[in-house]
Amino acid sequence: MNGNPLMDLARAAEGWHSRALADDVAHDARRAVLDWFAALLPGCLEGPGVTLSRALATGRGEGEAIAYVDGARGTARHAALLNGTASHTVEFDDIFRDGGYHPASPTISAALAVAQAEGASAEAFYRAVIGGYEVGCRIAMALQPSHYRNWHITATVGTMGAAVSAAMLKGCDADQIGHAIAIASSFAGGHQENLQGRGQTKPLHCGHAAEAGVLAGLAAAAGVTGSPDSLHAAHGYAAATSDGTGNWQAGLAGLGEWTPISRITFKNHGCCGHIFPALDGIRAMQAKHSFGPGDVARIEIQGYGPTVAICDRMEVNDARDARFSVQYCAAALVHTGAVRLAAFSPEALARADLRDFMHKVTVVEDSEITAAYPARRQARLIIKLNSGEVIEHFQPTRKGDPDDPFTDAELVEKYEELTVGVLGHEEAARLRDVIMNSDALPGGVTLKNHRRPAA
Repeated sequence: MNGNPLMDLARAAEGWHSRALADDVAHDARRAVLDWFAALLPGCLEGPGVTLSRALATGRGEGEAIAYVDGARGTARHAALLNGTASHTVEFDDIFRDGGYHPASPTISAALAVAQAEGASAEAFYRAVIGGYEVGCRIAMALQPSHYRNWHITATVGTMGAAVSAAMLKGCDADQIGHAIAIASSFAGGHQENLQGRGQTKPLHCGHAAEAGVLAGLAAAAGVTGSPDSLHAAHGYAAATSDGTGNWQAGLAGLGEWTPISRITFKNHGCCGHIFPALDGIRAMQAKHSFGPGDVARIEIQGYGPTVAICDRMEVNDARDARFSVQYCAAALVHTGAVRLAAFSPEALARADLRDFMHKVTVVEDSEITAAYPARRQARLIIKLNSGEVIEHFQPTRKGDPDDPFTDAELVEKYEELTVGVLGHEEAARLRDVIMNSDALPGGVTLKNHRRPAA
């Protein structure tokens, strides 16, 4: 460590070009890519990625990078934009818990696009993903929790994670990777109103982060420079977007000893991760007490700050609102047993029984649970049944977090649930085998009933 966190991180990323790749880390990278495709493919059928693919069809340019939304090849920037947007649309992309950050959508979208454009090897691609996660997740730790007050951290820090992956795939050394981070820090935006408020901009945050990261990586590889003090200086990124100039002691802790891609949360529910502890708690209580929706008089959920600030949402007009409503998601879980894609279908959103049940659910902030955030995502639940019985439960973690991780079988089950309807069984299995078992770079897929926009 030399007192410059940007260069410490750049050197760590450079190290992933050639350092010994432990079998478990290599496997974790493949798991992350499989989960990215699981989140991506449903977003190729609905949402702003589809709209953008039509609007930008004439600007895709010449190249080998695949935009999975329309199946067409073009420039790395074009593919990264569309894939980054699509992979954040249905809210199934991964989480780095300690940074409150979704690394896959911007990082893997950028890395795969550049790898395809450059004809890179699968090993180079996976190493670039690991390096991008290393830098992005650690910057997120240094900025949190104050950064999240006004900024969508996946939109912001994701730009820098994407830049690192792009620069690595261009063969950049530590100095050039550092310039890519610095350049990306000037592109990094995305505020909380477009996360919490109405509209379809939130998925575009990740698409922009991926595209801007590719631009920063390509620029650095070509010789464009940025300030090496961009992250920690008095007028640098941390100072502009968080309290102080960054907690770099936290961000750099364990650098070289552990890598973030091995501490990733895979989503078990298709909604905002701040709702997960409540859903896991309700599921545990149902398993123990065997109650159904008709047995419940009221549910009180005690959570941490963002659970209330972002997810206490009674007005649900569309699937996007529903994915950020603890009341709706609790109702869907109690009535259907799962909060996956079907919970946000037009049929589910129109169900009067779910809407009525929402009024039974309240959410409040608990100071002790808030104090443990972001390292712990917890909830305390109090459910009063119509019989008069009151049951309570404390949920200490979330299924999918590093301390309660998905097995490979559970991850594949999620992947198949989300992709078979888009690809069909054979194509989904083929892609899974390429990612998990082969030395080939993931490439094109054929979507069922795929309609390509006009060239």
